Parts: sequence; C-alpha cells; structure tokens
Amino acid sequence: MKKLLFVFLILASVAPLVMAEVTAKDLAAVGPTSILFWTKEGEADGALQFVKLETDLFTKLYPNITFEVANKDVEVLRQDFQTASLAGSAPDLLWTVNDHTGPFTTADIIQPVDKLFTLKKYVDAALAAVTLKGKVWGVPISNGNHLMLLYNKSLIKTPPATTTQLLALAGKMPEGVYPLVYNQTEPFWLVPWLGGFKGAVFARDGVTPTLNTPAMVATLKFLKSLKDRKIVPTESDYNGADSLFKEGKAAMIINGDWSLGAYKDALKDNLGVARIPKVAASGAWPAPYTSGAFFMLPKDLSGDKLTAVRGFIQFVTGREMQVEMVAKLSRLPGLKDALSDELITSDPILKGSSDQMVVGTPMPTVLEMRANWDSMKPEMAAVLSGTKTAEAAAADMQKAAVAAIKSLQ
Repeated sequence: MKKLLFVFLILASVAPLVMAEVTAKDLAAVGPTSILFWTKEGEADGALQFVKLETDLFTKLYPNITFEVANKDVEVLRQDFQTASLAGSAPDLLWTVNDHTGPFTTADIIQPVDKLFTLKKYVDAALAAVTLKGKVWGVPISNGNHLMLLYNKSLIKTPPATTTQLLALAGKMPEGVYPLVYNQTEPFWLVPWLGGFKGAVFARDGVTPTLNTPAMVATLKFLKSLKDRKIVPTESDYNGADSLFKEGKAAMIINGDWSLGAYKDALKDNLGVARIPKVAASGAWPAPYTSGAFFMLPKDLSGDKLTAVRGFIQFVTGREMQVEMVAKLSRLPGLKDALSDELITSDPILKGSSDQMVVGTPMPTVLEMRANWDSMKPEMAAVLSGTKTAEAAAADMQKAAVAAIKSLQ
C-alpha cells in the first residue's frame, strides 16, 4: 500500500495539473469585462461574421462579458501582436494560425494552455501542430487549414488526377476561362508541389533549411510551366484567383478549407473537391501543410479576463458550436467528438477535404520557418516573372534562409 501511495505521489508531482473547466457560475461571477479579440478571419467567406455570431451568443449568455472583435491579416496580426505585447497593450485573445507558435514563444508573449484546458478532447494532429518544447500553445478551433483542388462541375466534369492531365488542359477550356488559378504570390501555395516532388523545406532536424535541392528546382520549373502553357493567368494574388473562380472564369482553384463555405454559396451543387493532382514525375501526391485555426492567449492574461476567455473558448470548441462551424464554414472541427457528426460523414465536400488532408504534412511551428517563408517568397516571384532561373532562385533562397536563421541566434 505504501509503495502504491509513493508511486501515486510521484506521478502526481510530474503530471500537469489541469484546472477545472470554467462553469456557468464562474462566468456569472466575473465582473464587467471587455475582451479585445483579434482574429485572422475575414469577411470574404463569412468567417468573420461567424466569429461575431459566437461572441454575440456568448454575451447573451453572460451580459457582463463583451467583446471587441478586430480582423487582421495573418501577417499583420503577427506583427501587431508582437508590437502590442512589447508595448504592454496586447489584446486579450487571438484566433490565429499555428505557424505563429514559433515567433510568439520565442518572444515569450503567449502562455501554454496545457493546464488551462482538457486537451485530450481535441484532435491529436491539431494539438501536434501547436506543440513546441514539450508544451501546447494553442487550443484547436478547426482541423486542417490545408490547400486542396476545388473545381466547377459546369466547366470540368472530372478534375485532372495527375500533372500530365493538368498540363493537357491547355487550350481546352471555353474562351476566357483558365483551367486553374491559385495565389501566385505566397509560397504557402508552392509547398504542396514541393512535397509532390519529394522535397521538404527542412532537414530531419526540423530547423536546417533544405531549399537548394533538385526537388525545389523541379517545383519552381513546374510552376513556371503552368504560366508558360497558360494553364494559369500571367499573375494572380489571392483575391484575383478567388474572384476568377467565383465568376466562372476559372475551372479550378487551389485554395484552403477556409474557402469552402463561400464557394458552396457561389457555386451551389457545381462545387467539387479533389486532391491536388499527383506529380507524374515522382508518383507522389502533393502534400499541403495541415494545421488548423487556434486560440492563443497572451502571456499576462489573468484574473477575470482569463476566466472569461477560458469560458468563451470552451463554448466555441464545444460540440454544438463546432458542428455549427462545420455547417456554416465547411471546416473540419478541432474537437474529436464532433468528427462523428453526420454533417461531416455524409457531406461529399467535407469528405473531399478530409481526403486531401490525409496526404498533407504538419506545418512546422519553429521560428526558423519564418526565415524560410521570407526567403522563398521573392525567389519564387522572380522565377514566375522570368527574371531568374529556377536553379539560381533555389540557391539564393537557401543562402537567404541560412543568413536569416543565423541572425536569430
């Protein structure tokens, strides 16, 4: 008996102590509290409206807790949060992406959530996307956040299964219709193809850049060939690609699960979802980064504000609101229990999204990933504009990433 008690005490001393979940009584006891809430979600796909619906519903339940919701572009949110935190004026809650984990933990401006929530309720893969240095830094809202191929059934009955079939679509669309569009300005859209050519941005240690490789060269050449063969427009950013697809001027688009709700509204039954075409040269499926959307808490959040924020997060990630998110935004939930809902299991769009996600790869959370993004972006643009060869661009992005990472040390 004494031995068992000793073992129990040892385990209790090393196991993280999770606070009891916030109750309605706890929330009712919170004094008048206003939560400054920054979110990456915008108006284009109805996501910002959904966020505000959630805050409004919570305030109806607990009138003492109100929210000031501000939408910020992902990169602007990162920069503004770092600046505001250093100035002592950080918001009270973030709804953001997992790749902010590295910069925010390095700057020591967010707090781990291991002891604040019952994390076993959430999808393991989503938790893994915000785990760094043995701690979890975000609470999953959605699971995925991955790119996939979406197509207009009125323009293309069967989407291409391989890159060979994709390239063969050149000149075969109705006049004024591009076979494919995507955001050509951000390397997030390059990464799936890099995986398809069997490349990666880091070595096995997860922090050493591997950008000057035959796989990167092949990827850059492939993306340039899409332009040269007029598979894609001469240029397009996110909004341009989005508009062309919605207006029926593009048969397909590579976009993320966050866009599904808006495309279902625009195309109705003509919307189809499939995997990004397999790379014929390698026989491998493109591997988009997977993660999701996450709540992150500022380091110094405490007292009534912490209680209010914890209660709100429990509310948003509860089964009822998670299923509501699936219905309105067509995103896969971060809550395990919600994955079994019929709304997901019987929906071909969500099934297609899930099918793409299973061949994805978790997005790196390390700070070094920022160096990779910043190094890849201008070099990719140079190749697409025809001002630099793929070989030169791959070499230069590697040099830039190594230098940027060295400056972090």
